[in-house]
Amino acid sequence: MSHHSKNHVSRFAIATCLLLVTFAVTDGQAQSKSSVQQPVLGVRSAKIITVDKRSFKDLNRNGQLDKYEDWRLPAEERSKDLVARMSVEEKVGFMLISTTRLKNDWSFEAPKNKEPITSDFNESDLSTNTNMFTRKPLPTPLMNAAGTTKAVTQFHLRHFILRANVSARITAEWANKLQALCESDGLGIPAIVASNPRNHVTAAAAIGTSVGKTAFSSWPGELGLAAMRDLKLTREFADIARQEWAAVGLRKGYMYMADLATEPRWQRVDGTFGENAEWAAKMITEVVLGFQGKKLSNTSVAMTTKHFPGGGAGKAGQDPHFDWGKEEVFPGGQFQTNLIPFKAAIAAGTSAIMPYYSMPTGTDYEPIAYAYNRPIIHNLLRVKLGFNGIINSDTGPIEMMPWGAENLTISQRYKRTLEAGVNLYSGTADPANLLETVKSGQVSMALIDDSVVRLLNEKFELGLFENPYVDVEAAEKLAGSAAFQARADVALRKSIVLLRNDAKTLPLKPATKIYVETYARRAATAPMGQGDVYQPTDSKTGLQFVKTPEEADVILLWLLPSGKSLFASDGSPLELSLSKNAVDIAYINSLTAKKPTILAINYTNPWVIDEVYNQTTRPHIPGVLATFGTTLDAVLDIVSGKVKPTGRMPFTTPISEAAVRNQLEDVPGYKEGPTYGLFKYDEGISY
Repeated sequence: MSHHSKNHVSRFAIATCLLLVTFAVTDGQAQSKSSVQQPVLGVRSAKIITVDKRSFKDLNRNGQLDKYEDWRLPAEERSKDLVARMSVEEKVGFMLISTTRLKNDWSFEAPKNKEPITSDFNESDLSTNTNMFTRKPLPTPLMNAAGTTKAVTQFHLRHFILRANVSARITAEWANKLQALCESDGLGIPAIVASNPRNHVTAAAAIGTSVGKTAFSSWPGELGLAAMRDLKLTREFADIARQEWAAVGLRKGYMYMADLATEPRWQRVDGTFGENAEWAAKMITEVVLGFQGKKLSNTSVAMTTKHFPGGGAGKAGQDPHFDWGKEEVFPGGQFQTNLIPFKAAIAAGTSAIMPYYSMPTGTDYEPIAYAYNRPIIHNLLRVKLGFNGIINSDTGPIEMMPWGAENLTISQRYKRTLEAGVNLYSGTADPANLLETVKSGQVSMALIDDSVVRLLNEKFELGLFENPYVDVEAAEKLAGSAAFQARADVALRKSIVLLRNDAKTLPLKPATKIYVETYARRAATAPMGQGDVYQPTDSKTGLQFVKTPEEADVILLWLLPSGKSLFASDGSPLELSLSKNAVDIAYINSLTAKKPTILAINYTNPWVIDEVYNQTTRPHIPGVLATFGTTLDAVLDIVSGKVKPTGRMPFTTPISEAAVRNQLEDVPGYKEGPTYGLFKYDEGISY
């Protein structure tokens, strides 16, 4: 453990509990059960019992020390003891992970009031027969979330997804309340709370993908992390994010994507580490080790690597959240290449892996969604690749996206996915259908017990049974601290790629008069015309900022195209030309013609930019930069020469829309041939 990590543990490991008990090990018996160091015990309602001068939590209140309560024993032994004590209802509830809501959190429904979100529970049930992502009707009712108390005490849920974006204090207070409720119920099994990424500058934040800007330190998008070409800083990012997450009680990440950005139209490219499998594997390795450590511990955040076996080769770029995007195709024969980052994640010890909704076509595998596909997730993932962790379904493969299994009943779908290897089901809070499947004898109880043991192992290894509580005051100070953001600011600058610098225009000389405009229309229907003009009251760049292009020596135009959001998809063809992605081409070309222009483009996909950057316009645009989720201050530091650019492209950008249509979905751009790309993978220059 690093010195920094030790400091972190000491800052917030002592929970805000009604009773904390610590004892030092004094008998010096090495290599024996009694030599294991007494952990901090966080307690709200359970009794403390003393055995062999050690303290333990009596979670089931039977007045004796049971194996699952004995922190001296290995996780596997504790898990097997506990699973034998659980009822069928408790086991089934334990195999669901559902969205949980704070009071006044209206993530999936129309707001019922205008009150702020608080750390109290939302106790209303959210029952709906619509797809939580697309709002389209479902053939069967689906409960996305249940009232928290009901979920814990009646449905026996202990896995939750937090989607609300609130302060560190509110998150920590709520997490403590949730853990206290779990401790008071039944066998006292603690909860684990998961989230999508919360540490990135992103233009595509949405439920199910990324939370966006939060109280945590703010780093480049995933593509930007890859563009840094700095594995050491990537590990530091993950370690800092781990500290922030753990401080507020988030101990499981639905991240990161090991998918490859081989299909440039895919609307989830910005969540990947680019198109190169070997580099993505190195990035995934650093991220897993940074969040988890070499093995799970009481300071770890458990990772859920997704989406096995890689979801980046959807037919024509469409996504399998939708019927029209359910096919994943491999016209270039690159199925095995998709596995490279997942092999790295497994080697690094990722706690869980999530299969995608897609169904493979044109392969030797059955065309059925991966969660149902035993040859994929049992034979390939479990047996051949040797993954022993948790297989966590993506949200809603039973009720919402059962591609290839539409004709099966709900019970048959559960049976098929259980036998394929799924351990944890995301997307429903109501265990009724799974419970009916299990009680009817359609599946072996050995499958259920195996899943529950795997899930319990994770909780034991994370130390949640000993102390699931967090220090609210420490969390508030730690999350988004100045020291953490200072390191993130370095990354924001390192993620920027310099692609063109004709006549050595950059860096700009001091006192250069510069007009800076950020152009970000949120949709194609947004008003045309000028973007936001930058007028700082204080700048340390040495540049002179002016209000109009006419006053300037140089224009800096930061273009942020906005593609159709993932959950607004309608099956129509996906295109990458700027005019199809919320950019007013006539306005941009009229602006860049006025003065020499530095064009910075924010890439969430490999945009086709021939409408604004071509043989005619290039003389007006001597400098081109690529960004992947950063800040204007970071861009200005590069342009002014305060920081030298070092980033490299994480993917190839197509030279034309025709090139996009003709490329192969599973083949990375750098293998598409010499005429495919405008800016190549790994391209980048400096001063």
